[in-house]
Amino acid sequence: MFSVADLPDSLPIFPLPGAIVLPRARLPLHIFEPRYLAMIEDTLKTPHRLIGLTQPIGTGEDPRLHEIGCAGRVTSFTETEDGRYMVTLTGIARFRIGKELSGFTPYRRADVEWGEYTHDLHRNDHDEGFDRTRFLPVLRRYLETQELSTDWESLKDAEDEMLINALSMLCPFDPEDKQALLEAQTLTARRKTLVTLIEFSLLGGTSDEVMQ
Repeated sequence: MFSVADLPDSLPIFPLPGAIVLPRARLPLHIFEPRYLAMIEDTLKTPHRLIGLTQPIGTGEDPRLHEIGCAGRVTSFTETEDGRYMVTLTGIARFRIGKELSGFTPYRRADVEWGEYTHDLHRNDHDEGFDRTRFLPVLRRYLETQELSTDWESLKDAEDEMLINALSMLCPFDPEDKQALLEAQTLTARRKTLVTLIEFSLLGGTSDEVMQ
C-alpha cells in the first residue's frame, strides 16, 4: 500500500486516448511501440513501478495532454515471443501534470502534483446513495445496446467502488466523457456522471429505459 511519501515527484507519461485507470482498478495493456517498450523496461527498474496514464488532446506525434491523469503500478508483466509486453496497471492515485521534462528518454516525462488526490490512497471509497436495484437493469439495457456481455453474478457481488470504477474504465464512452469520469472528485460524483452517460446513450430507446 502506497503512502504520500512513496509517491515520486515525476513520472513517465503514457498518453492513451480513450483509456483511463482509476484507484485500485486494473487495466491490461498491450505494449508494442519501441518508446513504450523502453518505458516499461525503465519503470520495472524503479522501486515504485509507476506509470502516469494520461489522455492526449488531439492527435500528432506529441499532442497536448490533459492535466489530470492517474498513476498505475505495473503489477503484471509478460513478454511475448515477438518482443511485445502484456502488462497490467493497478491504479494508485490521480495527479496533475506540472512541467513536462526534457531529457534522453524516448518517451515523455513530467513533474506531477499529487495534493488534490491524496485521498485516492485510502482504501475503498463508498457511495451511500448507490441504488443497485435501479442501476443494474438500466446497465443491462445499455450493455445490450452496445452488444457487450458481462458476468452479472460478479457485478452483483462487486463492491461499489470496484463496480463503478470498472464500468467507468470499460464502457465505450468518448475520450472527453472518460476524462470527466476520471476527474470526478468522489465515487458518488463518478457514479452520477456514469449514470448520466448511460442515460444519454439510452435516449434513443423508449423512455422506460432511462432512470429518473
